[in-house]
Amino acid sequence: MQRILSRRLSMGNLNLKNELFAGLTVAMTMIPESLSFAILAGLSPLTGLYAAFLMGLVTSIIGGRPGMVSGGAGATVVVLIALAATHGVEYLFAAVALAGILQALVGIFKLGKFVRLIPQPVMYGFLNGLAIIIFMAQVAQFKEPVAGGEGTAWITGALLYTMLALTALTIAIVLIWPRITKAVPPSLVAILAVFGIVSLFGIETKKVMDIASVSGSWPVFHIPAVPVTFETLEIIFPYALVMAGVGLIESLLTLNMVDEITNTKGKSNREAIAQGVGNLVNGFFGGMGGCAMVAQTLVNITAGARTHLAAFIGAITILIIILVGAPLIEQIPMAALIGVMMVVAIRTFQWVSLRAITRFPRSDIFVGILVAAVTVVFHNLALAVLLGVVVSALVFAWDNAKRIRARKYVDEHGVKHYEIYGPLFFGSTANFLEKFDIEDDPNEVLIDFRESRVADMSAIDALNKVTERYARVGKRVRLKHLSPDCRRLLQNAESLVVVNVYEDPTYQVMRAK
Repeated sequence: MQRILSRRLSMGNLNLKNELFAGLTVAMTMIPESLSFAILAGLSPLTGLYAAFLMGLVTSIIGGRPGMVSGGAGATVVVLIALAATHGVEYLFAAVALAGILQALVGIFKLGKFVRLIPQPVMYGFLNGLAIIIFMAQVAQFKEPVAGGEGTAWITGALLYTMLALTALTIAIVLIWPRITKAVPPSLVAILAVFGIVSLFGIETKKVMDIASVSGSWPVFHIPAVPVTFETLEIIFPYALVMAGVGLIESLLTLNMVDEITNTKGKSNREAIAQGVGNLVNGFFGGMGGCAMVAQTLVNITAGARTHLAAFIGAITILIIILVGAPLIEQIPMAALIGVMMVVAIRTFQWVSLRAITRFPRSDIFVGILVAAVTVVFHNLALAVLLGVVVSALVFAWDNAKRIRARKYVDEHGVKHYEIYGPLFFGSTANFLEKFDIEDDPNEVLIDFRESRVADMSAIDALNKVTERYARVGKRVRLKHLSPDCRRLLQNAESLVVVNVYEDPTYQVMRAK
């Protein structure tokens, strides 16, 4: 493992100081988030911390994207809440392990490349929605449990003003510190500064210890105590499948985001394998599972991290905190972490999407707003992205369906020519069929596909209908300039539709049998 880690850490331009400080900052910001998500899912707080440690450790060693940070993310945990509530935590661990296997298979079979199909408006919507979620999650920290344990209420009085002041101070330090020096990440400086002020003056404020204890022991290998039966598989497989999908979508979108920020290229399939192995390990070591974490990745990148070392240091830091550092970490003011994450949320939001809103096509604006809205309302990143891709695909199909054209003329031999422009596919077949004047056309018709392409079975069916209609009135149709793949498609369809395709030196002929 030491040899593998050394090779992984040697990739890219290694700045040891930046990687060290970035890793420490990432660990500080990951702890409250992991604790919150674990508690939200009704799990032990340590389950969240173990996930942060295990995901960070595994992906930093075998991950495909230097600079990315993985941990116990809420996006993946939310889909397992119902399973934990109805069948218990052991079934949750089994589902996490199975999700890891599914994710690893995606990478092994090189299916990660399909993330390239996600359009830019979907990326904008995803990041904008995520920024709003991150920001609102920090605002929620200004609430406290109501006496009696039923719900929460906004804090008031001196405690509120103190938290607001400390949060504002944190934000100010994060924004101003880079003007002084970039030697130390501003997020880490802000956390340490606010921690020092609160400790020195004995200021009463909300701290990490008010969320949960972060003290524990080494994660222990544990096979999920579930029956090894087909019935168990039926229970956990749907949850595992959804978790695997959510985790991969968020991880690969984060990978794309880092690609753009650093102007480098990550390996989606390798990252999928790393995420899968990380979740598989989680399932057998008591972690709640996770994926790449956008906010922590942004903290990591802005702190100057460019290799796997920062993520590795962050993971080891979390383990040290679990084992021995809990008493100190539990004293960190929540206002410091809130301020850091608020700046991350502001920087995550794609402000360029607002400035260019009048220049983008209306369909792109709609998709971006739709994805952001679904992300915020349902906190389901996978659903939001999937919906955005589907809508974008439908808009693309509709636009291309309207682009099919036909230039018509009769040559000196009395042959009617139809020169087709635009793709012939399921969306354009209706418009294509309307182009032909079967009753008034001469006995021989030539359809030229030099500027078109027969794309799918619907297109073949449309061609079959055209030839049948001309055949009924004793006329022949010839197809010219079909590409080799189009010819193969037509020949393969002979057993499904009534067509007869044969070649001559210049064009394809298709007629009813």
